[in-house]
Amino acid sequence: MLVSNRFRYEIPTKIEFGIGVIESLPKFLNELGGTNVLIVGDPGVLQAGIVDQVIDPIKNSNIPFTVFTDVGTEASIESVDLGIKMAKENSCDLVIGVGGGSALDTAKAIGLMITHPGNIRDYIGMDKVNSSGAPVIAVPTTAGTGSEITRFAVLSDKEAKAKLSIGSMYICPTLAVCDPNLTLSLPPHITAATGMDALTHALESYVNKATQPISEALSIQSMKLISSSLVIAVKQGENIDARADMLMASTIAAMAFNSTRLGLAHALAIPLGAHFKIPHGVVNAMLLPSVMKFNLVGNIDKFIEVAKIFGENLDGLSKRDAAERSVKVIKRLNEDIGIHYRLSDFGVEEKHLEMIAQEAMESGNVPINPVKPTIEDLKNLCREVL
Repeated sequence: MLVSNRFRYEIPTKIEFGIGVIESLPKFLNELGGTNVLIVGDPGVLQAGIVDQVIDPIKNSNIPFTVFTDVGTEASIESVDLGIKMAKENSCDLVIGVGGGSALDTAKAIGLMITHPGNIRDYIGMDKVNSSGAPVIAVPTTAGTGSEITRFAVLSDKEAKAKLSIGSMYICPTLAVCDPNLTLSLPPHITAATGMDALTHALESYVNKATQPISEALSIQSMKLISSSLVIAVKQGENIDARADMLMASTIAAMAFNSTRLGLAHALAIPLGAHFKIPHGVVNAMLLPSVMKFNLVGNIDKFIEVAKIFGENLDGLSKRDAAERSVKVIKRLNEDIGIHYRLSDFGVEEKHLEMIAQEAMESGNVPINPVKPTIEDLKNLCREVL
């Protein structure tokens, strides 16, 4: 885009990043005026002892806290309702979310409802929240969703088998505490999936029609970090430098798409995740090469840059051939980190594609995709990985 074009960039979340930064949590609580804290996590981070790493410094500060871990693999309206009830029963005035996107989105929604009337369903949609909720501190333990700084909270509705989104700058966490130490226990397959989620965030933001100079710079830096560190983080989970790179890559990719949104991989991931319980990072990883191939003609120069970022030698190639190298290198990255699933592995069949495509077409990510798709295009993208 031309720098002279009009655009807006905003991020209300303060970021504290660094190895061991979690030890400063009492200081952050005091700065935000928290007097009674609800800690939101999931059973996985509780079992891994990560919640204890959050609790220990709070214990030393004598600030009262309550722990809520009734969060599933997906953030849900039902979990939010339970968390709100617990927060109000214990007079909590600050929320700490600990975990991946599910825990963080749940924490963001609970923080909103501590101070807002009605039901969480009343705020589904874009810009239906017009004031801040209780302060939320987001502590990511995966390097993928970027939920620690985003204006979105995605909640599943178990009865309707749908994913619903709240979008507002007022739902952004007040503070993101990003400590790479908390990602060290992440197993290889989750490291791989969440890393590909971060890459999809950076890449789809970079090539879409809402792109702008600030988000582009963030996307480029995120992709550079991922290109050098994702495989290492998967294969050498104890490598703190790779873990720090991936956590930073995830956060700054979210800083990019927070303003621009995404593309077709995420549009399709919504119904595929809702109906077939495919992990979000996995479905993005499966779809990304096919979506890239479909989008090449819509932003060919950007895809050439992606190929360069991932180390491809493009000497002597035509622009089209050079752009296609970006697709090949992402396919190879999936292979290197062990993501080799097909949609059929999760029960997706040809008969489901019409429904998936129709629901994906409702996503706000479709209008800004580099190439305008038809329903048949979306079905074909699914067929390529069926």
